[in-house]
Amino acid sequence: MTDVLPAGSLEGKVALVTGSSRGIGADTVRYLAEAGADVVINFRNKAPRAEKLAGQLRELGRRVLVVGADLTDPASVGEMFDAVKAEFGRLDVLVLNASGGMESGMAEDYALTLNRDAQLNVLDAAVPLLGDGARVVFVTSHQAHFIRTTPTMPEYEPVALSKRAGEDALRERIPGLAGKGIGFTVVSGDMIEGTITATLLERANPGAIAERRESAGKLYNVSEFAAEVARAAIDAVPADNTRLVGDVSAFAAE
Repeated sequence: MTDVLPAGSLEGKVALVTGSSRGIGADTVRYLAEAGADVVINFRNKAPRAEKLAGQLRELGRRVLVVGADLTDPASVGEMFDAVKAEFGRLDVLVLNASGGMESGMAEDYALTLNRDAQLNVLDAAVPLLGDGARVVFVTSHQAHFIRTTPTMPEYEPVALSKRAGEDALRERIPGLAGKGIGFTVVSGDMIEGTITATLLERANPGAIAERRESAGKLYNVSEFAAEVARAAIDAVPADNTRLVGDVSAFAAE
């Protein structure tokens, strides 16, 4: 057990983290479960890994639902939330963690489809299950959050632009969510050591991660950043709906 969140702080709550079979998503869903939440583990194609994590979290005494879904397919997303409704009847925390766009062999508009359109669709499908006091957290990177004012590596630019488009589209939902008592927080982090994105970037641009680590002084690892994402699910929503994690001195605010 870790003590990222106060013990029992999510007792009786239900949390869903997209893309939670591995990486930041897996650590986030673990922290939420350790704080008392029953959880939904969502994966696209890592079923054995998702089931293994589910087994570990059930040992904590939590109810765990494992749902495979392609977030770019609205029918698949609809089935996922039907399963959540059938199992739990509600949702208190939604963490929009899954993203991508650097994978090879995908359609040209895949990054935008996943990082903007799918995020909105997942949120809209979840809203009927989210009640007063619920929380939505969107996970992004400084390279995407600040893309309008601070250039990023060319290899990452299409992903950064699509993630920022997703963030902008989600932010337009804030007044409607607030009207239902649902809080919304964007968690933006620097390059995270050990993520798939960092690995792909390093492959495309050798030395990029070391260079960023040197200029930032420190880069968070997966579990450290996941802890910040988990805390955003219970901490007060910041006035600007934004939680910046890690050094931002190299990025120009808008």
